[in-house]
Amino acid sequence: MPDQIYFEDVGEGDLLPEITERPTTTQLVHWAAAVGDFYPVHYDKDFAVGTGVPAVLVHGPFKHALLSRLVSSWAGPQATVKRIACSFRGQDYPNQDLTVKGRVTGTRSENGENLVELEIWSENESGEKTTPGSALVALPSRP
Repeated sequence: MPDQIYFEDVGEGDLLPEITERPTTTQLVHWAAAVGDFYPVHYDKDFAVGTGVPAVLVHGPFKHALLSRLVSSWAGPQATVKRIACSFRGQDYPNQDLTVKGRVTGTRSENGENLVELEIWSENESGEKTTPGSALVALPSRP
């Protein structure tokens, strides 16, 4: 993947290079400390099981951060990420692959900006979409 993607090189249907993470419980504890989210369902297995889930849960904002990394890595340093939104619709667990993916759904020039609409999402190991979302990116034109 080149360091910078340009508006002229993007078309509807293009796929973003996917990213796969395998979150660990240690990583989730670090995440909890970084964002101040100490709800035990994210690091205490007995507590999580007591709430009816089979294991501790990956934080929703952790998945949002992975989606943000997907978009910003694809867009490159000269791009401006205008919006990233997602909805937490499924549960993801540590020590399982979590893959973030994206697809270009539209392109347009508006108010002097080259805008690209993206569909983004995370998938668990079973291929279920657990965090659907969207993004809007302003890309530079090719020099």
